[in-house]
Amino acid sequence: MRCIGCGAIIQTENKDALGFLPAGALDKKIKNDEALYCQRCFRLRHYNEIAPTQLTDEDFLKLLKKVGQQDALIVNVVDIFDFNGSLIPNLHKLTGNNDLLMVANKRDVLPKSLKVGKLTAWLKEQAAKKGLKPQEILVTSAKNKADVIELMTAIEQYRRGRNVYVVGVTNVGKSTLINAIITQASGDQELITTSRFPGTTLDMIEIALDEKTSIIDTPGIIHRGQMAHYLEPEDLKYVSPRKEIKPKTYQLNAEQTLFFGGLARFDFINGERQGMTAYFDNEINIHRTKLDGATAFYEKHQGTLLSPALVATKLVRHEFSVSGKTDIVFSGLGWVRVPERARVAAWVPEGVDVEKRKALI
Repeated sequence: MRCIGCGAIIQTENKDALGFLPAGALDKKIKNDEALYCQRCFRLRHYNEIAPTQLTDEDFLKLLKKVGQQDALIVNVVDIFDFNGSLIPNLHKLTGNNDLLMVANKRDVLPKSLKVGKLTAWLKEQAAKKGLKPQEILVTSAKNKADVIELMTAIEQYRRGRNVYVVGVTNVGKSTLINAIITQASGDQELITTSRFPGTTLDMIEIALDEKTSIIDTPGIIHRGQMAHYLEPEDLKYVSPRKEIKPKTYQLNAEQTLFFGGLARFDFINGERQGMTAYFDNEINIHRTKLDGATAFYEKHQGTLLSPALVATKLVRHEFSVSGKTDIVFSGLGWVRVPERARVAAWVPEGVDVEKRKALI
């Protein structure tokens, strides 16, 4: 028996191990023919409490390598808000020669002015640069019924009677999408446990499509370059926008700095005065100051004026030369669009990825 929320094998012996459920609760659920959720999932679903897992990054990758040994359709879910940070390195090696359908999720958090056709073309270009050649790229939102129906139709078209494995890094919305598909198909609500906490799904979760085939939710691959792994649990909301983000444009002169709470920093080192646009969660406090003295300002105000704050880590500087219409991406947190020639620097916690890319918007 497995937990339908995270996939862990149900056990009643060790309360500190994965899949624990008290024997009395297990007997009651079996007697009443109720869905089985382990104690960890129950607490996560009802109290937003997270228990640390004993699975390593290597364990997650071993589970995914099993996918490559199957003849199946691979549905790779990526997060539009953190596209570069949600791509799986060497995905083709993990999934073998299986057909790949890419689903760009969370379109509801991007500005409505961004047209789907333009976004899809941008996604194809970026995916190709990473060596990925999906059969199709769908831009979707698990919150949109029409998007879910379109995804279900595409899955049925490409799977050709085979199993479907849904893969992705943590927090891209895989389980949320599968829950939306289940709801659309059967009316059942929120079967699989979802949360902002990385690594919620712990093992394969199978949902039958017919008598012979299933759709399988796989554990999210831990991508250590994402900001989520360096935040306190209460601050994870800043890296998982749930509403449409409202871009903020700042007319910056050279030698000015933007702070994004106490989590990251952007320096405009030199170049002509220009409007730089920040795409971050609406609740992140953005503070502008002079580059000269910015480090002292950060040390003085981190955790007060500059909040949320980082714990036990420092910001590391990454410098870029920009020739025009470029995004400087803070993995998992957001990005700054630089429209013209400039020299800039991005500061992030040590270990978080920063990338320069063609402007999305």
